[in-house]
Amino acid sequence: MGIVVSMFLIAAGAVMRFAVTMHGHGFNVHTTGVVLIIVGAIGAVLSIAFWASWGGFGHSHRVATQRTTVTSQGPPAQSVQRTESEVI
Repeated sequence: MGIVVSMFLIAAGAVMRFAVTMHGHGFNVHTTGVVLIIVGAIGAVLSIAFWASWGGFGHSHRVATQRTTVTSQGPPAQSVQRTESEVI
């Protein structure tokens, strides 16, 4: 249930509770209005809670990547070439 439906239920319940003066047999319009107000209020609170947890439009759910560059300290390594005659 969205926030618009919740506001509509609250408005319809308020009209039924406070503006309708009709009395019927076996059906209480005022009680139905109060029930609609309560259901609309609960729906609005839940809708706001879910919107707050989602973050809304334009919020990126991408994970930021981090790059680490490792450089060596000091002079570059020199390769040593030996021939068999140098080995003792």
